[in-house]
Amino acid sequence: MPTIGLHISHEQLNPRLALEVVRRAEQLGFTDAMCSDHLVPWSARQGESGHAWSWLGAALATTSMRFGVVTAPGQRYHPVVAAQAMATLEQMHPGRFWAALGSGEAMNEHVTGEAWPSKSERTARLGESVEVMRRLLEGEEVSHAGRVTVDRAQLWSLPETPPPLLGAAVTEATAAWCATWADGFATISQPIEKLRGVIDAYRSGGGRGDVVVQAQLAYVRPAEGGRDEAVRIAHDQWRTNVFEPPLCWDLPTTRHYDLAAEHLSPQHVAESVLCTDSATQLAQEVAAYGEAGADRVHLHHVGKEQEAFLVDAASAFELDAAA
Repeated sequence: MPTIGLHISHEQLNPRLALEVVRRAEQLGFTDAMCSDHLVPWSARQGESGHAWSWLGAALATTSMRFGVVTAPGQRYHPVVAAQAMATLEQMHPGRFWAALGSGEAMNEHVTGEAWPSKSERTARLGESVEVMRRLLEGEEVSHAGRVTVDRAQLWSLPETPPPLLGAAVTEATAAWCATWADGFATISQPIEKLRGVIDAYRSGGGRGDVVVQAQLAYVRPAEGGRDEAVRIAHDQWRTNVFEPPLCWDLPTTRHYDLAAEHLSPQHVAESVLCTDSATQLAQEVAAYGEAGADRVHLHHVGKEQEAFLVDAASAFELDAAA
């Protein structure tokens, strides 16, 4: 069975509530968590989008859990700024922080006023950003002229060991590219054969480190509405998140996502989000992710009410509750 973690969606939980959730999760036995890094939510119904880096400082300081973040250096974040944030968190909390790096979505990045590049250009820009960040995290002074520009940058507060930089991808092609540079790999849950293909592309390309799967689900106890209510929650909260690339990369605003998803049925959403009232089924699904190659699975209940999910998931996976 993979290591079980929690995913915190900043688009759905305000920062104070998100902090309460991870503290509660630690009490129940969770040791790992990861979070999104968005400027805007995927839909108006989600309605939040706190600053991930500010929140991570508080979460690391007030729990003993390990945390990761999925982030996109290169446009909204200059790679020097991103590297400084990572170095500071890892220096304060050694061995407890990692970052998964992706090429981003227009919805978060267009605010700089720069043109939104093609996928190939974004991938190349991410590659340059990774190179810059690795050199900075090793203590070098870095200058670089390319898709990103750096002039004599250096980080002065460094961790003893740089944090792991994972690659984030949802397609086989990008997963294979991540294998050339990443310390691990992060992806999202998909139909099992598709997920296996993405993970295999990373591993067969020589990819090292852990494979992390962010697993989208909606869980409601039978007495509280069961699967029907889980489907309703998934449709309300996550129907803007079921689009295939390139649509999910290129829509510019929350309003565009809401319009694109306006006519999606609850049943369509339930094909992409595990909707269940059975913690046993949840455990079986996670076991299947492990068989497909996942080393760590971070559970993301897409509802805003988290308590029942946390309690039942901790029980299903036999997590060791804190004394």
